[in-house]
Amino acid sequence: MTLDEAVALADRLRAERKRIVLANGCFDLLHVGHVRYLRAARNLGDVLFVGINSDAAVARLKGRGRPLVPATERAEILMALREVDHVVVFEEDTADQLVASLRPHVHAKGTDYGAGSVPEAATVQKVGGRVEIVGDPKDHSSRDLIARIVEQFR
Repeated sequence: MTLDEAVALADRLRAERKRIVLANGCFDLLHVGHVRYLRAARNLGDVLFVGINSDAAVARLKGRGRPLVPATERAEILMALREVDHVVVFEEDTADQLVASLRPHVHAKGTDYGAGSVPEAATVQKVGGRVEIVGDPKDHSSRDLIARIVEQFR
């Protein structure tokens, strides 16, 4: 879904008094931590939009060799999860522009963030939303998963 399509849909949903939740991330290599995060995010409202970083943004954020999975495939996998209603690919390193455009009621972030470390917090506040830290408090990360895989082949 394009950003323009997502904005038009969010405007319509808001007019229908639906509670919009936005979650975002790279989702480069999906794992159970992602699923638990998205499930908890979905429980915060009526409609869950998931923003995923573009391939170029993932490469900037995660480094050489990333993403492991292209954005079109990451989006397709996420859309297969029953918790996810819509997926939007965004080019920036943070979801500030996406938050400003969609104006979610809730911006959900995973437990790898603390209340004071959410990059989009000021933008969420400007659009009248709130930030919620949700998901599994256990440390699940793609980085650790990749390291374990690499170790298996040494």
